[in-house]
Amino acid sequence: MSSVQNIQGNHACALAAVAAGCRFYAGYPITPSSEIAERMSVELPAVNGIFVQMEDEIASMGAIIGASMGGAKTMTATSGPGFSLKQENLGYAAATEVPCVIINVMRGGPSTGMPTRPAQGDVMQARWGTHGDHPIIVLTPWSVQEIYQQTLRAFDLSEALRVPVVVLIDEVIGHLVESVDLAKMNTGNPVERKWADSSQEDFQPYAHTEDLVPPMPRPGDGYRTHTTGLTHAENGFPTQDPEVANRVISRLLQKLEHHNDLVECVNQSDCKDAEIVIVAYGITARAAQSAKQQLQGEGVKVGIFRPITLWPFPQQTFSEAIANARLVLVPEMNAGQLIVEIERYRNDSTRIIGLNRYDGEPISPQQIFNKVKEVLQDA
Repeated sequence: MSSVQNIQGNHACALAAVAAGCRFYAGYPITPSSEIAERMSVELPAVNGIFVQMEDEIASMGAIIGASMGGAKTMTATSGPGFSLKQENLGYAAATEVPCVIINVMRGGPSTGMPTRPAQGDVMQARWGTHGDHPIIVLTPWSVQEIYQQTLRAFDLSEALRVPVVVLIDEVIGHLVESVDLAKMNTGNPVERKWADSSQEDFQPYAHTEDLVPPMPRPGDGYRTHTTGLTHAENGFPTQDPEVANRVISRLLQKLEHHNDLVECVNQSDCKDAEIVIVAYGITARAAQSAKQQLQGEGVKVGIFRPITLWPFPQQTFSEAIANARLVLVPEMNAGQLIVEIERYRNDSTRIIGLNRYDGEPISPQQIFNKVKEVLQDA
């Protein structure tokens, strides 16, 4: 029997979560992510997992944090308005270093916006939506297969680094049906978090370890620990000592950079000698891929830089990719969010322009093609 299946993107997300070891899901129905919850409600009981429909998005985020503290791999799914409600608790997860995965199937905004239409308006909300300086990983798949792969990876990164991981999915891909070979997707063993196994007497729940990821106490193992959203010392208790606060928060911020080889994931095509580099993510990157082929057919030297890990932004890799480019085009289904970050890494000879759409329709290959041709004619 063939392992290739036609799967909707949202269903692929749910199947990948279960394959990664997720055994607790809490969420609230919201378009266009509801299929994830529906599929989890079927899949989790079959593996002795727990599915809970919560009263709202705030409670959903709190529930997965609590279940993760109890030792479970956890996930929730939402869309833009619900993602906004999750932000305070998301900051709590970052501060307390509780692993969890948050899926955001993006829709048009602001406010209730356009629930059934695609957008990429949550790029900056994913990075900076909660308050304060905090570590977070954001992944952006561009296909149903990659939704499956990056959901698996989201759990592995979250567990390995004790950090919340957000997966941003375009509505288009969330509802897209494509063929995926599940047998080839489930390779290797899911990552398990680093559990405490040292002396219980001198245990420090937020110790400054060599890899900057402190071991987590497993409930019932006898470790004395204290968890709080207040800035805390290595012993877990609140502190306002400037030296201690600086030390602890610096470790949080340096944790992802220290593990950059594990975190960073990009896809580049034809960037080395490109005069024009298109930076795109999600469904827009697929339009860019088609436009690139059309442009290359007319002799234009064009490449695509696709950040699969969107945050932390792969700045060094990006700087190298545009080293020879005289133009960088950033198509986004928003008013211009990632382009703000990209402009920080430009060189003096590179022009950076955006192509934006926020009317509820995806950016087409022809729009990208026309934009490049227009810029070339004006040069």
